[in-house]
Amino acid sequence: MGQPQKPIASEQHILSLGRVLQSLREEDDVDVLIETTIAYLKEQFEYSLIWIALYDRLNHVLFGKGGVIPGNHTSFLQQRLVLNSGDLLEQVMIEQRPLGVADLRLEMRSVGWQEIAKKYDIQGTIILPIRYKDRCLGLVLLGSQRWGYLLNGDAKARLMMVLGELGAVLYQGEIDLQYKQTRRVDEPLLRLLENLRNLRNLDQRLEAAIKATHQFVLPTRTNIYWFEREKRYFWLRMSNQLVNMVSNSSNQQAVAGITVQELSDFYYALSVNQIVSIGDGRSSLKSDFTIKLLHRLSARSLLAAPIIWQNDLYGFLAVEGKDARIWTDADKNFVKGAAELISLVVPTEGMETTIKKVQLDAQLTSQIVQAIYSDHDLESVLHQCAILVLEQLAATRFLLLQYDPDQNKYQVFYQSQLKERRKITIAFDALNDLDWQLLQQAAVAWGIENLEKDLRLFNWHPLLLEQGVRSLLISNCAQGNAPEVLLLIATEINRSWTKQELELIQVVSQQIGVVVRQWQLHRQTEQQQKILLSFQQCLRIMEQAHSSTMSLQQLERIALEQIASHLNCPLTLLIAWYPGQNTAKIIPGVIDNSQFIIAADATISLETEPLIQWALGTDGMFTLKVNDLPKPTRKWLIGDSGQILVMALRTSVHYQPTGVVIIADSFDRQWSQQSLDATTTLICQLAWSRRWLQISSKFCLTTEELRQLNWYKHRRLEDMQRTVTMLVDQMHELDIHKNELTHVRYQQLLRQLDNTTASMTALLKLEQWQLHINWETIPLTSLLKRTLERIENLRKQRKLWIGVHGLGQQLQGDEEKSSQTDLPANASPQSLLLITGDSVKIELVLYELLVAATGRSLDAGRIDIWCRRLDEKLLEVSITDYGIINPALLTELHQDTPLDMLAPSTLDQPLGLHLAICQKLMLQLHGELHFYQLPDGRVVSRLVLPLASNNK
Repeated sequence: MGQPQKPIASEQHILSLGRVLQSLREEDDVDVLIETTIAYLKEQFEYSLIWIALYDRLNHVLFGKGGVIPGNHTSFLQQRLVLNSGDLLEQVMIEQRPLGVADLRLEMRSVGWQEIAKKYDIQGTIILPIRYKDRCLGLVLLGSQRWGYLLNGDAKARLMMVLGELGAVLYQGEIDLQYKQTRRVDEPLLRLLENLRNLRNLDQRLEAAIKATHQFVLPTRTNIYWFEREKRYFWLRMSNQLVNMVSNSSNQQAVAGITVQELSDFYYALSVNQIVSIGDGRSSLKSDFTIKLLHRLSARSLLAAPIIWQNDLYGFLAVEGKDARIWTDADKNFVKGAAELISLVVPTEGMETTIKKVQLDAQLTSQIVQAIYSDHDLESVLHQCAILVLEQLAATRFLLLQYDPDQNKYQVFYQSQLKERRKITIAFDALNDLDWQLLQQAAVAWGIENLEKDLRLFNWHPLLLEQGVRSLLISNCAQGNAPEVLLLIATEINRSWTKQELELIQVVSQQIGVVVRQWQLHRQTEQQQKILLSFQQCLRIMEQAHSSTMSLQQLERIALEQIASHLNCPLTLLIAWYPGQNTAKIIPGVIDNSQFIIAADATISLETEPLIQWALGTDGMFTLKVNDLPKPTRKWLIGDSGQILVMALRTSVHYQPTGVVIIADSFDRQWSQQSLDATTTLICQLAWSRRWLQISSKFCLTTEELRQLNWYKHRRLEDMQRTVTMLVDQMHELDIHKNELTHVRYQQLLRQLDNTTASMTALLKLEQWQLHINWETIPLTSLLKRTLERIENLRKQRKLWIGVHGLGQQLQGDEEKSSQTDLPANASPQSLLLITGDSVKIELVLYELLVAATGRSLDAGRIDIWCRRLDEKLLEVSITDYGIINPALLTELHQDTPLDMLAPSTLDQPLGLHLAICQKLMLQLHGELHFYQLPDGRVVSRLVLPLASNNK
């Protein structure tokens, strides 16, 4: 076996690195770690100066731990160096990365080391941090006597590995040291828990908790204070100096007490399970409360942890010191843990009392349930509930509040109090938004211990304090819904409320809420039945207007009387007008109160009367106070005080209102929503009935006039027909033989008279009281020719040009305006368009359209008649002119536009009346008639006529 080869230089470096890393991992002593690192650095690197220092982050100081220095000035290597701002060493500690210096002798930012460098000719220097993760534990300073001497890559890597391992070991040593120095809280708490389990009564357990706490924290004294709930103060129950104090009344007077009133912040901090810490210049309370509390306890430092069971505060565990002391986290954790252990054993002391109270609460809820499901009325049920609740809670007032949306207040629905207390007669203001939302979401009742210092129900404080209320319980009777019914239990002393009491009131309030809800539904049903009966009676009376000869004035008077009877109000009246009028008159209905005076003869202007304008601008009913009426209204509606309801008579969005109903009553009158809804329906019914009567009256009058006119014209036609017939007979008897030409002309006139007489005879026989449609085939050319002949005189007077287009050839040229309008006598059969219908009536319609066109055209103007086939069945004849037409007439002639029969219209008088009649007549003839205006301003009268079936 050969001799082992001597390792090369690179392998020696690796072996040395492995040995030093192994040594660092296996060593716990800091000094040995530093010596091992220094030895490695001295062996592996050619540095004249080596210095290792550890960092104290609390004091921002470096402590030298050794190294290598020329001249063996080892005392300098053990120096304590305070880091200053801008120093190179501080820069390395903060940035946690290496820093190189070419010549340490010239570096002004290394105070202390610059002199050493000058003395021993130290130039190239590198400063490296000793770090672990993000924490810097110290640094290494390596100095060389060569300028700018730095490490190469391999050497730098080995150095960083050694320093990294050193940092990890130093960090773990620091953690272990902190763990050894920290007091363990878990072990003594576990021992205390074991002791509490083996002890029998609460006093022994409290004594054990005090002993364990005192031994761990080592304060001046350790006490347990107990909370007296009804009187709201803490009394000293047990102390390490006065062991086994009992809770009888004589001892309670002998020991110190802490009232909630004087130290409210301390009490509220404990109530929300916060530990109170007062130490050397530090406190979790305000300064004034801190001074009071320390003065009361004769201490300068304090730790107090609450004893809480099911959110109820029973007392607190306190460690007190005569000297100012900074409490450690271990102290706080142990005191808090001990207090929580006490909380676990607290319920066992009053188990019998608790069971008895639970039984009483169950009995109370059972009795309330029995009262609810009894046959007694609501007053008796609430009275019995109030007696049971006040006795159980030792309270003084029982209030049931109901929200009134009309007044935006809470009215006292029911109340019960001790005999010597006065009843509350004032309504409560509405809750603010935050209280409303919190009560709606609350799962249990609210308990307010001190009303003066609690921000909840803040706007109720003045009223409650005036009645002597100091603390209270309040619950929403409909959990999860809007707090419209509230149960309020009040006392005249400041007291706290247990969770059990809060839950009891919550259960009671829900039961009462069911009763109140049933009662409300019953009352609403009765009221709705009453309203329904009144409503039906009103409708039956108003319906008589449709089936009898009731006049408009009778309808208005009866409707106003029924509305007044329905609402039981002293005043109803109607301000009425006809469409198109500018003034209105007052129609009194019921005036049964001297508080209101109506100037019934007053004439009211629609445009200047504010009340009417407000009603027209409001969709539905609105309310006003009489004192707020404007001056124009107060001239005819006079009253000292009160309120009025106003609503316009509306029937459709297309029809304008024709009146305003006014209802008045006293100022304190309350209108239920059901009554207002029914009244709104009655007013709408009045509007429709009134409109129906007005339209019926108008139609009856129009029908009567038209019948008279038709009778008169028909008798006149009979007279004319008799006269013409007589003349024709006489002409036939004459024998005129002057010449042949005269005789021919005479025969033509006789035939025309015979035809006229025949047509008049047919008119008198067939169309005396209704139109008769005669279906026949008519050439459009002859129809237009006869129509143009009818208006020839009118055309000549206005010097109009009339052109017909679309008949195969145009009658007139466009080179100049001509007065000639005759159709060609030799029109070819192919150019003739045959239509079907009553030729006389169609000719009259065409004549009416041309008369209208010529009437609105300017002198020497132009009228065009355009003829074209739409399809196999329809023919279009459009008459266009450049005249001026009323836009309102075009709108009302549009057949899809609903017309208000009572409003003034352009169709009531000629020309609109004639055109509307023509439209309806053309519908009977299976045709159409439309009127519109083109963008260029021309007016179009478009007539659609049915073509004859054999017209190809």
